[in-house]
Amino acid sequence: MAHEFDTTEAARRWRLVLGGGAADTPLAPTDLAMDRALDALYGAEPNGSRAGLGASAPNVARWLGDIRQYFPSSVVQVMQKDALERLGLQQMLCEPEMLQAVEPDVHLVATLLSLNRIMPNKTRATARAVVSKVVRELEQKLASPLRQAVTGSLNRATRNRRPRHNEIDWLRTIRANLKHYQPEYGTIIPETRIGFGRKGQSLRDIVLCIDQSGSMAPSVVYASVFAAVLASIKAVSTSVVVFDTAVVDLTPLLADPVEVLFGTQLGGGTDINRALAYSQGLVRRPKDTIFVLISDLYEGGRNDEMLKRAAAMIASGVQFIVLLALDDQGAPSYDKHNAAKLVAMGAPCFACTPDLFPDLMAAAIKRQSLEQWAAKAGIVHV
Repeated sequence: MAHEFDTTEAARRWRLVLGGGAADTPLAPTDLAMDRALDALYGAEPNGSRAGLGASAPNVARWLGDIRQYFPSSVVQVMQKDALERLGLQQMLCEPEMLQAVEPDVHLVATLLSLNRIMPNKTRATARAVVSKVVRELEQKLASPLRQAVTGSLNRATRNRRPRHNEIDWLRTIRANLKHYQPEYGTIIPETRIGFGRKGQSLRDIVLCIDQSGSMAPSVVYASVFAAVLASIKAVSTSVVVFDTAVVDLTPLLADPVEVLFGTQLGGGTDINRALAYSQGLVRRPKDTIFVLISDLYEGGRNDEMLKRAAAMIASGVQFIVLLALDDQGAPSYDKHNAAKLVAMGAPCFACTPDLFPDLMAAAIKRQSLEQWAAKAGIVHV
């Protein structure tokens, strides 16, 4: 009996995957509704047109409601993304009714930001609510690990010789006093105590320089959230710069990551050289500055000048890091020539997932080898 059930279930699943007509494997009413939703997006008429999704906003809104009813959230997000790419539904997202029907996620936020300049006023409030919901969820997930990683590393970045008991770095203290070992007591008499020190001023200056070309859209979303979290940590000074062919300093908006996101303009060209030129002006303490360039390195400006600026920043002592992507996707497309040149200068280049970004920043603050860190984290670096 169990074997018969398994066979029936397998036939049902294959029927939903492959589609088919009424003469195929019979489906229950709920499965038929799922089949229609799948066929509307992935099925095709003999002439090559889509079977069930026309260019009608009501039809699409109804379809979005159906997939939210019949599929789990993770599947809904994939189907929405496919619908945007395959059917060109971006313009429909300018309707408030459409936005209320979608499942908010990072890719939807990226699409809304790319439509920001053409979005009618009646839709802006709804779009902002969608973006705010996703940002809140990302902050809840990512803020605590980043704060813990960064503050923990900063507390160990500066030492003092007169620590309180709860500030003593016991490992370093023992190492510094091994010569004072007392055999008769079986212990060490610590003449020198080393502690985790703190300073009133920021211990590190962090500059996030974010490429806002269309291909970098999810990275912009994650980077904006991380920038806002870093700005809330008093022990670091955080600046955020976004660029396409122009450069915009969004540091004054860091108290609200939603404002940072709406300050971006996704989809333009790329002038990394101009962004580096501006960023050089933000560097006050080169040896205490961590500069993170988030870009696929496809330069639309003066490429040789860009590389010279990067070399000058690195030579001055700036810790220069290139993230080819900051999202959950696989290996990104990037300019391999520029990446190789930057690596040769001493700037590590790799893609990073959001969950690893806190550990990356902790390693950078402790001035660890980021190539070794990436290898231990299983990241393939350039």
